[in-house]
Amino acid sequence: MKTGLFERVFERRADVVRATPGRVNLIGSHTDYNGGMVLPVALPIGTEVAVAVTETPLIRIFSSKFEEVVSYSFTDKARGHWADYAAGAVITARKRGLVSRGVDVAIEANLPAGAGISSSASVIVGVLKALRRLGDAALSETEIAQLAREVENAFIGLPCGIMDQMAVAVGRTDCAMALDTGTLAYELVPLPPDLRVCVIHSGIDRALSDGRYARRAEECLEASAAFGHRPLCQLRRSQIEALTDLPETLRRRARHCSAEHQRVLSAIGALKAGQLETFGRLISASHASLRDDFEISLPDIDDLVSDAVALGALGARLTGGGFGGCIVACIKPDRFEAWISALLSRHPRARLIC
Repeated sequence: MKTGLFERVFERRADVVRATPGRVNLIGSHTDYNGGMVLPVALPIGTEVAVAVTETPLIRIFSSKFEEVVSYSFTDKARGHWADYAAGAVITARKRGLVSRGVDVAIEANLPAGAGISSSASVIVGVLKALRRLGDAALSETEIAQLAREVENAFIGLPCGIMDQMAVAVGRTDCAMALDTGTLAYELVPLPPDLRVCVIHSGIDRALSDGRYARRAEECLEASAAFGHRPLCQLRRSQIEALTDLPETLRRRARHCSAEHQRVLSAIGALKAGQLETFGRLISASHASLRDDFEISLPDIDDLVSDAVALGALGARLTGGGFGGCIVACIKPDRFEAWISALLSRHPRARLIC
């Protein structure tokens, strides 16, 4: 975009342009709001945001995907509209003193919405980074990520963790981010050259705002309360099984979080050691847990994951919040062309994202 889209829509130059990536989570699903580890990586596709301040008291937002300008005031609430994410970022930034006047925003993205690769976090972080530059604010990348999470939690109303925002704000395409979501300490782990990370859309769109994601977060809170409000990822399997009066649904949620945290730790070690077969098996084990214990997969996605592995992937799993969206698969680069052709021929609704 640079400034061309902005100039076409708003008939003037943008003050700041910022690019932010999407992300895919290699392993560590639903651990980020349960005190555990995650292992995301930034994607080579993402969002470009251009902004400029105005003399009006309005936030005007344009997206190349929707070809419309949407206006908000600084007192507006979320509307369930695509523009809520950018508007929420500006409204939240104003409360923090990053902007004092109206703002025009133009967005150009090649991230599909509803895919589980952080299109919303990419937009929010992009807007916040642009406003940081406009306001010359001394906010770190971690602070930007925390502010972006506040937008999702408080403005959008989605009880998400911090993983997406940190991965988008800090992550790199050549490294996985081993992130402790409890402390926000992280390490960038280089991806080996003989490993290709593939993101494949299942063909099933999903919206985290439909309530199912929120229900899983509520169940995790209920399970945590049964253990004295301890983070589920910090529990041992034996502790979970020993609490005999815990409802079975909550037991399964806790079991997933505890085991998934340990899988992430093992996956980080395998990646560092170049043990790619082990790494792949852990990814596939994560999917089985999401399917059986966290219950956020769907039969068509299970089939896509199963075929991805059967056709040659080292491992594959559902990624994102669940109930649709993308899978992530890891494969040796020299096998990729034959593998993706065979996989997509079996699943004509699916498509390669990157």
